[in-house]
Amino acid sequence: MYYIGVDLGGTNIAVGIVTEEGKLIKKRSIPTLRHREYQEILKDMGELCANIVKEEGIPLEEVASVGVGSPGTPDPVNGILVYANNLKFHNVPIRTELQKYINVPIYLENDANCAALGEAVAGAAKGYKNSVTVTLGTGVGGGIIIDGKIFSGSYYGGAEIGHHVIVADGEQCTCGRKGCWEAYASATALIREARIAVIRHPESGVAKLVGGDINLINAKIPFDAAQSGDPVGQELVDQYINYLGIGIANMINILQPEIVVIGGGVCAQGDNLLNPLKEVVQKNVYADGTLKTQLRIAELGNDAGIIGAAMLGK
Repeated sequence: MYYIGVDLGGTNIAVGIVTEEGKLIKKRSIPTLRHREYQEILKDMGELCANIVKEEGIPLEEVASVGVGSPGTPDPVNGILVYANNLKFHNVPIRTELQKYINVPIYLENDANCAALGEAVAGAAKGYKNSVTVTLGTGVGGGIIIDGKIFSGSYYGGAEIGHHVIVADGEQCTCGRKGCWEAYASATALIREARIAVIRHPESGVAKLVGGDINLINAKIPFDAAQSGDPVGQELVDQYINYLGIGIANMINILQPEIVVIGGGVCAQGDNLLNPLKEVVQKNVYADGTLKTQLRIAELGNDAGIIGAAMLGK
């Protein structure tokens, strides 16, 4: 049997065919054009699912299910997307609409949870029953896998790990609270701090890498500056990794997973991120301070969400 995974984003809809073993064998994407009515968006999604199956010559009887990973808050039991701000979706009947175009069982879950499941099935957390996946980007997203299954709480909105507070009355978060982990450990947060540093230290290596233009700063710049010996860059990186590590240690102290998987563009730093991060986490874990939980970089990239969504029906 084959499983179809859909990663519904504000920019693109990506669809893939996945085997029972979690191998992605074909993938296609189309623009979401999110300002349209949901019926039009879901029509495109449903037709893309049906077409990709036909293109591969797979009989519909061999398609076990379609799984959809979406931003926002889903109701997986009833197949309804309760709320997705960037799509302007409110109580959208995903299952009912999609079955007009591809009549197989339809499953729905949050996209970050799907990415965590993808890493657990076929990526860095494969072989582990209990894992946490953290995604570092514009915000801090994540998913929790317990006994091989997604944990999303009693009302399907759990595992918003980016919104536990690590600094009381700290930096303003986009969610409305202050001091959220996301406000310190996201790529956005690192860029914010680097811009402040350039204004304060125009002679720094960070400033020189962008010619003094704070608008050219990305999350890679502080790491590049640190590796060239710039003390300002090193301070930025150390501060960022400290906040990241504190949040991860909190996850370990609460859940004690076998592995924490870290994804997102910042993870391209590899050991320059991972090695000092392990030291910070080690210092902050509870009990005897022995870090038994593995820390690894995510392996599947953007395919994690598709593979995880597909596996919702397995």
